[in-house]
Amino acid sequence: MTTARIDACFAALKAEGRAAFIPYVMGGDPSREAALAILKGLPAAGADIIELGFPFSDPMAEGPPIQRAAIRGLKAGFGLRSTMDLAREFRKGDQTTPIILMGYLNPIESLGYDAFAAYAADCGIDGLIVVDCPPEEAGPLIEALDKVSISLIRLATPTSDDERLKIVVQGTSGFVYYVAVAGVTGVKEAKADVVAPAVERVRKASGLPVAVGFGVKTPERAAEIARVADAVVVGSALVDEVAAALEANAPAAPRVLARVKALGDAVRSVVTSASATETV
Repeated sequence: MTTARIDACFAALKAEGRAAFIPYVMGGDPSREAALAILKGLPAAGADIIELGFPFSDPMAEGPPIQRAAIRGLKAGFGLRSTMDLAREFRKGDQTTPIILMGYLNPIESLGYDAFAAYAADCGIDGLIVVDCPPEEAGPLIEALDKVSISLIRLATPTSDDERLKIVVQGTSGFVYYVAVAGVTGVKEAKADVVAPAVERVRKASGLPVAVGFGVKTPERAAEIARVADAVVVGSALVDEVAAALEANAPAAPRVLARVKALGDAVRSVVTSASATETV
């Protein structure tokens, strides 16, 4: 059962008393070979869970860094299926690290929910985040994912009040992704003192671990968020390293993995019972 990897990861980290580190990378960015090298190197560099984006032409929730990463992925010929193929290659050498596929609904609908779910499961995908699929319209997708035991992971935001949270967490499994700042990725900074009460509220509503993303770029900020959340997600800072490598005409994987290590070490440095998930 693929979702077992997510549950096992959070259970192990809860026993250690620390948060998970979840780096985000874009499929095909900047090339298939480089993206696969990055993906394969993530666990050793410090990734507990991997968030793998698939390129899409209209990534409405993303700021400029991830928009540019999506364009690079598209230029490399990547889309939904080819990104899942990267996960399949990764699984040949790693059967334990959870992979969360993240993107937008249109390519999934084009493939068909059942066909997508079957292919994702065959490639070793554990969870799915669909940024633009509201809970009210998610029924058919949840049904398809349930058949192959893939978690649908929902986004909660600063504007999600208690009534909305009840709707958001329905059908959610694995963990809840809390968007720490209003707006798009990579623009504002998340602040632990603001995030902490929201994380606690989402935990109580869902009974699931809560990952915090959008607005975490530096090791210092990652450590702060690790004190109050069950997982820390970093994306824009990592795709920026790809862009910097291209500008310097240098390989992307070493730069990205060095940044992952610095962030992962910062998250691991925080050992606190605050990362233990409470259940309702």
